[in-house]
Amino acid sequence: VLVITMAYAVAFFGVSWPDRIVKSRLFKWLLRGPVTASLALGLMTIVRRAGELFGGDPYSGFVPLIMVVTVLMFEHAITLLFPLWERILFFGRDRDEIQLLQNIEERLLTQGDLQQFLENVLAAVRDHLQSPCAFVAALDGDELSLNVVAGNRSLLEKENLNDALRIITHNGESGRQEYIWGDFWILPLHQRKLNGDRDELPLLLGLLGIARKSENALDRDQRDSLWLLADRVALALEDRQLQQRVFRSLEDLQPQMDMLQRIRAAGRYDTTANLLIEPVFEESDMADWVKDALTHYWGGPKLTNSPLMKLRIVKAFMDNYEGNASNALRALLRQAVDQVKPEGDRKFTSEWILYNILEMKFIEGRKVREVAGRLAMSEADL
Repeated sequence: VLVITMAYAVAFFGVSWPDRIVKSRLFKWLLRGPVTASLALGLMTIVRRAGELFGGDPYSGFVPLIMVVTVLMFEHAITLLFPLWERILFFGRDRDEIQLLQNIEERLLTQGDLQQFLENVLAAVRDHLQSPCAFVAALDGDELSLNVVAGNRSLLEKENLNDALRIITHNGESGRQEYIWGDFWILPLHQRKLNGDRDELPLLLGLLGIARKSENALDRDQRDSLWLLADRVALALEDRQLQQRVFRSLEDLQPQMDMLQRIRAAGRYDTTANLLIEPVFEESDMADWVKDALTHYWGGPKLTNSPLMKLRIVKAFMDNYEGNASNALRALLRQAVDQVKPEGDRKFTSEWILYNILEMKFIEGRKVREVAGRLAMSEADL
């Protein structure tokens, strides 16, 4: 008990985790370790003494059986009940916010989940219309990209998806209207209407395409079923886009949240001193910020909103670039890349590989496939 009390007293020292996380992990460790062991030993002792009391063998087969059953049942009970105990004992007034985040984790629609769902929908579409091929294409900027294809993929090889997009935009994306594109019917997938202008046409998310077997038009039942399935595809694409925006927001917030947690943990012991000093960045954070800034080297939020802007060396460079922080950071990154350049003329050997990757991929902005081909590397290694 004294060791546990002492461990609890120092468990928060220098730890950037929130108090609820430290308390929760310590409580779970106590339940899975000392409490489980004590309970198993106590029940084993009771079984042994019961055997002696009734004139039997104290070391019967029930002793190891009770030990194994106790450990397994108590560990399973902890797994089932600990989330409830955690919410009651440690979450406090933050219970609703943390519960929301946990629900998102459990119900998250990943890329694999999305593909599986779209494959199931396309299978239902093909079965309903007896079609040899069906596909879903998502709108990425101004171009379409195939997400999932079911059936005979060769039917799409001679087609250009951007032609299908032009057919829809030329006809004004007029609501629930299917169009003919070569040997396919195409259905526009729109975002759901919210509380905005009811007359405004929702944003286009992508296309649902179904190969036609004949020139006959769809009957009413086929059309209603097809649009019902198309609505489900649009809902999945929209939810995935919303989740990706949430992920990007979390990625932008993570460095600031880590820094605030470190300051909060340090301020527990010397509030004034730790709140007044400049924050110290971890090396892993700095590496991520440099990578993000290089990704948007020629302009973008990862460069203009980079935490690297707060560095003194960047502020010093601003004097040479008329106070423009983005140009100053860009020049500093260019200088850092030049510092890894080996001496002599440029070559494509192992000695030059780091410089060539930085130069071609980030500074020159070449595509990954082009850089990999030039350096005789696979895209995965790059």
